[in-house]
Amino acid sequence: MTLVTREIHLASRPVGLPTQDDFRLVEAALPEPGPGQILVRNTVMSVDPYMRGRMNEGKSYIPPFAVGAPLEGGAVGEVIKSSDDAFAVGDMVVHDHGWREHAVIEAARATPIDTDRAPTSAHLGVLGMTGLTAYTGLVRVAELEPGDIVFVSGAAGAVGSAVGQIAQNLGAARVIGSAGSPEKVRYLLDELGFDAAFDYHDGPVGKQLAEHAPDGIDVYFDNVGGEHLEGALTHMRDFGRLALCGSIASYNDDGAIHGPRNLGLAIVRRLKLQGFIVYDNDDLADEYRAHATEWLANGRLTYQETYVDGLDHAVDALLDVFRGANLGKMLVRLAP
Repeated sequence: MTLVTREIHLASRPVGLPTQDDFRLVEAALPEPGPGQILVRNTVMSVDPYMRGRMNEGKSYIPPFAVGAPLEGGAVGEVIKSSDDAFAVGDMVVHDHGWREHAVIEAARATPIDTDRAPTSAHLGVLGMTGLTAYTGLVRVAELEPGDIVFVSGAAGAVGSAVGQIAQNLGAARVIGSAGSPEKVRYLLDELGFDAAFDYHDGPVGKQLAEHAPDGIDVYFDNVGGEHLEGALTHMRDFGRLALCGSIASYNDDGAIHGPRNLGLAIVRRLKLQGFIVYDNDDLADEYRAHATEWLANGRLTYQETYVDGLDHAVDALLDVFRGANLGKMLVRLAP
């Protein structure tokens, strides 16, 4: 019997902030899994800021979404049919065929997960790409050293909240975060144990950062770009390191994007600024998961998740990410 599933397709390439009209919820018939393939019923899918870039046409580190085809993104699900000996019916897997309720997947593109170690959703967050992104930026790109003073923007988001905690676990002397509401600032201070945090709506980032890091910062983990990057440059110590992970402040701009006006400080202070993509650093995955599993077990790494229920509301979840409505990881629950 042919399985009919539901998928979110890109209907048009957004200009500026996406709208509901840029997407379509469609029904699609799925074939039986062929040799080396599995059929997965997705239970939870991830919604991430980087997906906005894939909606634009043009060359990037990953191909753009095709108009008229399903979106893609991280998801976890249950194998309900298998034509590959490596997977049995009932196995739980993580893969990149999200934005749909079922998917036929090449078995080589699915990874089995241990649901006894942590909830399945954690494999999309702190035990998955989110956590590895934070670890890569701190360890490989920013070359974090014990005693460093660290500033992270977007600190109440999925990656930012992991960055702050991982920096503490690796010996940072002081961790400072910026967020977009008083509630998020309290979360950073009271629940995650940041040494300092501020709401970027309360005044210029550079001025607020000066109050919390009067002696400057050694490491900046950038999730936002724009004014945050400019403020961080102002307060970098000599030989400071900036890990450039994202620039959500400009993802939905439809005009020219202005860079920081003080980039010359990179020369004067001998700074290292490096952009990075987590997919280039899979060799760190086992090392990170070993740390993360231990930190989760002893309470030194925690996480928050914001849930939206149903594929019908997946686009709402995406738009909420750009509005800053999520605390921690934004997820869509697709099935029990």
